[in-house]
This record gives sequence, structure tokens and C-alpha cells, in this order.
Amino acid sequence: MAETSSLISGVAQRYAGSLFELALEANSLAEVEKNLDRFEALFNGSPDLKRLISSPVFSSGDQVKAISAILTQANIGGLVGNFLRVAAQNRRLFAVPSMIKSFRQIAAEHRGEVTADVTSAHALTAAQETELKATLKGVAGKDVTINVTVDPSILGGLIVKLGSRQIDTSLRTKLSSLKLALKEVG
Repeated sequence: MAETSSLISGVAQRYAGSLFELALEANSLAEVEKNLDRFEALFNGSPDLKRLISSPVFSSGDQVKAISAILTQANIGGLVGNFLRVAAQNRRLFAVPSMIKSFRQIAAEHRGEVTADVTSAHALTAAQETELKATLKGVAGKDVTINVTVDPSILGGLIVKLGSRQIDTSLRTKLSSLKLALKEVG
């Protein structure tokens, strides 16, 4: 499994790097990011599109035809449209979600930003997000973009992943630590 994940990661980084260089050269970085966001929203909202992208049953020709029709309907063209068609022709559609994620990381790094993945027990308010961004900026020394995921199973607190660091202040982890400490005492 780790080998497959590594393969997808390598493919995604190469494709994302190429797309980033083309977008930078064409001075259309913002447009490419916007179109990738739109495609990702389509992908996340459509089980059929997910199946088309992840299933090895569809031939490359079928994938190219389907992706072309979807892109035309969604009015996604230019670099992103061509990029997705090339991915379909090369039977790399399965890696598109990872390619989008890699592209965002490259673009954020180019802008001098870092990304933090935050898991919270409930949705954060705008004020909480602003305060968290300011705190993380102090830690990272750069502007921080946060991706918030809501996971009620952590009960309370936050889990923050910033680069290779992880800060876990979740109630679930604290209760697990307390349970372990009590077992050692008893």
C-alpha cells in the first residue's frame, strides 16, 4: 500500500509541477487555481465522476471523451482543461485529486505560505480561524492557510498538522493518556 501511495505521490508531484510551471509562464496562476477548485468541487459532488476517475475499467479514450464533455459543460478550459485531458490520455486520472493537492502546495510555497491541516470537533467560527491563523503565523514565521476538517470523534480541542509537526490537544487524546496513566497506577 505504501508503495502505491508513493507512486501516486510521485506522479502527482510531477504533473502538478509541470502545470505550475506552465501557469507561471502564462501568468495565469489565479485562473488555474480557480479552475482546479471548480473541477474539485465537481469531483467531490459526483459519485459518477469519482467512479470515472478511479475505475480502471474505462479505457483512456472513454475517459478523454467523458472528461472533455464534463469540462465543456462546466466551462473549464485553458491550461486546466488541457491538463486534465492529458492526464486522461496517459491514464493518470486516478491521481488527479493528489495532483490538485500538490499544485496547491507548490503555489502556496511560491507565495511564501504554508498550509496547516486542522481537525476540530466542531466548525470553527471566523474569529477562531483568524486567531488560529495568527497564532500559527507566529509559529511558522509565514502566512498560514488552514484546511479545517470537522471530526466530532475527537470530542473537543484541535489537532494541528503544520509541516512535519503535529500538535494534538484533542480531548480524545487527553482521555486516552489519562486512561493509560490510571492503568499504570492500578
